[in-house]
Amino acid sequence: MDLVLLRQLVGGVIATLKDYYTHEKLGEACKRLGLPEPPGQDEGTKRQRVETSFAALPDAALPGVAERILMSGEPPEPDAATRNAIQDVLWAGQGAIEIPRKTRREIARDLDLGDLAFKPDRFMALLDRLWVLGAPLDPWSDGSSGLRARIDRHVFRNPGDWSAEDLFGELGAFEAGDARFGKFLEGLACADVIPDEPAQRRVAAAVNPHLRSAGAELGETSTDGGYPVFSVISMRPGRTRQPKNLIFASPVKPDIRFRDAVDNDIEIVANADKVLVYDRNIDDGGLRWRDLQAWWQDTQQIADDSEAKRTLYRRLISSLPGNSPPQRNLFALYHEVYGAAVRDLPALLPEVWLHWDYKTARERGRDALLRFRMDFLLLLPHGQRVVLEVDGSHHYASPGGERPDPARYADGVRADRDLKLSGYEVFRFGAAELQGRDHARDALRPFFRDLFRRFGVTVSEAGPAS
Repeated sequence: MDLVLLRQLVGGVIATLKDYYTHEKLGEACKRLGLPEPPGQDEGTKRQRVETSFAALPDAALPGVAERILMSGEPPEPDAATRNAIQDVLWAGQGAIEIPRKTRREIARDLDLGDLAFKPDRFMALLDRLWVLGAPLDPWSDGSSGLRARIDRHVFRNPGDWSAEDLFGELGAFEAGDARFGKFLEGLACADVIPDEPAQRRVAAAVNPHLRSAGAELGETSTDGGYPVFSVISMRPGRTRQPKNLIFASPVKPDIRFRDAVDNDIEIVANADKVLVYDRNIDDGGLRWRDLQAWWQDTQQIADDSEAKRTLYRRLISSLPGNSPPQRNLFALYHEVYGAAVRDLPALLPEVWLHWDYKTARERGRDALLRFRMDFLLLLPHGQRVVLEVDGSHHYASPGGERPDPARYADGVRADRDLKLSGYEVFRFGAAELQGRDHARDALRPFFRDLFRRFGVTVSEAGPAS
């Protein structure tokens, strides 16, 4: 993430706070945006107070302030060009799927603009969210040369003047960032824009033959109000389905039951304090620490961000086996190596339940599910799932550890195969690699660097500690 550019863009918006708020309201506005408390009213002009506050904002907190500016709906609101520039910086750190220009043009040539724009207000609302169209139409002035006016004339007033390829070119869609173009495709197939399921599916059917050449697909990932929801998803190894029950941080087998088997709703019957269940939607960006912390903060009713971060970290590390220093080193050093940048990185989830069976493995016998619990799980962008396992002697030796156990080792290898065939990537550490903090740090730093590079996870420049 280009934090230098982001600070420049956000700083320009923040500077306009002085134009919207009185001295008395300035501190409240800064707090709402996540800025440090500005100096007192008698310590400078409004401009000076805002500049001092923004200068004190650490780089690690800058993306959060940028997101609040984009989502608040209150002044200061950036113009469309600045909004897009801020979005592009933020989205660049989310590992968007690359869609080449040739593929984009082929997609545009096969789209029916009549299908896309048969609800003008909805279609224009989508364009307004993602592109720079210029000032609203004004019947009292001559704005006929602006993009908004040209879209009105060539798409709505004179259908057939422009093709979808013409429109894409005018918008700048062929040169736009991959994340923006992907969101545009998702919007074109969205029920908010096209409240007609057959028309939604025609859009997806036109897009997918070309998108698949880029290793992606406009896939149906969920429903909203009875309409399908389409998302740009990777067709490379990884899951495309949304997780339904994320049960983690539990050192013991949870006692659960279905409250509603039709809807897949579960209930923790006993020992609810020994298990966590993340029950929020996980978007195409994966599950980041900030998502997990926001969920924890809400469910635990914690007002202070720092307290939420501290207590969540303690809760997660407490779920790790006390007799496994290597697992604890892996968890602790992930947060130590990346420092404040962890907020925007995938959450490292410990003790995640993959399989659950009310019977024991002994009772189930040869049909028992293997690898019922994963040491760590990372939910990365585009549905990619990475499992990290720390192998102690119990993975390959007899229960007493006195001799090799080929049968036990074979069970572990088979479980790995099953995971990989199900779309998980599995990476194993020998416990000896993670013994001792310095030794473990030397192993983990290059591993996570290379892992994130492979899976398209961008680490902010405020990230890895020296």
